[in-house]
Parts: sequence; structure tokens; C-alpha cells
Amino acid sequence: MPITLPETLPAFDVLSKEGVMVMSPDRAVHQDIRPLRIGLLNLMPKKVQTENQFARLIGATPLQIDFQLIRMTTHETRNTAAEHMAAFYRPFAEVKGEKFDGLIITGAPIEHLPFEEVTYWDELREVMDWTQSHVHSTFGVCWGGMAMIHHFHGVGKHMLDHKAFGCFRHQNLLPASPYLRGFSDEFVIPVSRWTEMRQAEIDGAPGLRTLLGSDEVGPCLVEDPGHRALYIFNHFEYDSGTLKEEYDRDIANGTPINVPQNYYPGDDPSRAPLNRWRSHAHLLYGNWINEIYQTTPFHMAEIGR
Repeated sequence: MPITLPETLPAFDVLSKEGVMVMSPDRAVHQDIRPLRIGLLNLMPKKVQTENQFARLIGATPLQIDFQLIRMTTHETRNTAAEHMAAFYRPFAEVKGEKFDGLIITGAPIEHLPFEEVTYWDELREVMDWTQSHVHSTFGVCWGGMAMIHHFHGVGKHMLDHKAFGCFRHQNLLPASPYLRGFSDEFVIPVSRWTEMRQAEIDGAPGLRTLLGSDEVGPCLVEDPGHRALYIFNHFEYDSGTLKEEYDRDIANGTPINVPQNYYPGDDPSRAPLNRWRSHAHLLYGNWINEIYQTTPFHMAEIGR
């Protein structure tokens, strides 16, 4: 939660530059409190696991969150019980007349396909355009982030010759960003993808800022202020055992796969993996929620105007 200080107090500027959450008294007295309405457009096959991962992160603040689960209208999942989908999810066609303070668009295991060959690409393009008038802040994750940066800026994804798989060291490239409050200079993030976005192409798109990156696996977190969006290509939301589940699944299916790098102690799959990213995951999503809280209109009808 932000601390309220007079704007003329020297500490106001000092703390602001350090990334501390600071709010002026004038801004504070004009803030009313209401639940933040956050949607999750869940494109992952394991719907329940993904719900848990994101709900855990966005719910770890003192703010009240109204969490809404959304699915594509034109795509039926085969991996989650129909009863669960009917009970807890609404298709995009039913919610597109509503407004949201925040929206998360998840990844999807279809990165080998060109965007235009995805069966629900036309509807997803409609969703992404809809966010500009109906969502205050959007967070695209992994393939979801790649889809957004491609749609809004024409930045392409590129196939890797081997899967980027494991826990890779990343650097804090813009410590003053409000989204990186409390971040260390270096930290690890789980990565699991066959594609990449290239920094040179991101640099060539006007208005984009890369906040986190890795010498090994490239850009990670990109801010797009013009579209009120963040794009992250890696997986802070992963549970401790998610990479293990992916590895065990591929081994059981006979799919060629390397042991995830820097994940198991001593790179030994017989040992329990250690979670070395949990605290930064909570920082990032907590900072995102805080930025929404501080900037979203109190009257939801004003969102997107």
C-alpha cells in the first residue's frame, strides 16, 4: 500500500526515485475504495492449475479483488471438465460489454503455430482491441504477451533450435519502474518456451520499454504505456513443481527434452526442486495491482475513455 507524504517534503522525491509507493495527500483524499475487477482470460489447457497460480499472486494484497474467469467464445477446451467451465467461466462474448480494472491474458501451448493459424486468433484480436476501451491495464503472459506485442506493434516471434527450459538469471534493467519496486538487481525466473522475442525488434517498436532481461534467454518483461499493457515472456506464476511436471510428462511420453537448467539442486532430477522466484513473483504482481489501484478511475464507466 502507498505511503502518503506532502509533495514538497524532500522524502517524497527521494522515495519516489527509489521506487517506494508514495501518494500525495491531494491524491489520497480523492481516492474512493472499491473492489478491483480483474479478469483472467485463461488459454492454458490446465485451467484449474492456472487459476490457482494467478489468484495466489493477485490476491496477496490488502485490496479486495473481484476475480473473473473468462474463456474464448469460439474455442472449447478438452482438458478441463465441462462442469467446471460452465460453473466458473464466462465466454468473452458475454463480458465484452463490461469493464475491468485489469486483465491477464495467459500463455497457450500453441507457440509452434503462426499467430494467424491459431483457430481463435480473430476473436483474440477482438479481445486485444477491446482492452483499449474496456480495460485499464492488461498483462500478457508468455504466448499471450507475444500475441499482444505482435498485434499492437508487429513484433514477431522466432522459433528456437532448442527449448528454453529451466530457471535463468535475469537483470533488473529499469529499477525506477513502479512495477519493479523491491526487485533485486539479479534473480531467476522459470522459462519454458520454444520461441523468443528479440530485443532489437522490440527496440525498433516506438514506445516500448524493456524492464527485465536475460543474457541467456533475452527480453522478459516489456512495458507498453501507449496500450496500458505489460508483456512478460517467462513464468513468474509457476509453482515450485510446474517445470518438474512438464519434464516428467515429456519423459513419460518419450519426447526428447533436456533436464531443466538450474532448477534441480545439482541438476539432479531425483532431488526436489527449490523455488527461488516466489518473492519476486509476488512483488511484480503486487506492484501491478498497486499501479492499477492508484490510477484506475473510481467510476468504472470512465475506464478506457
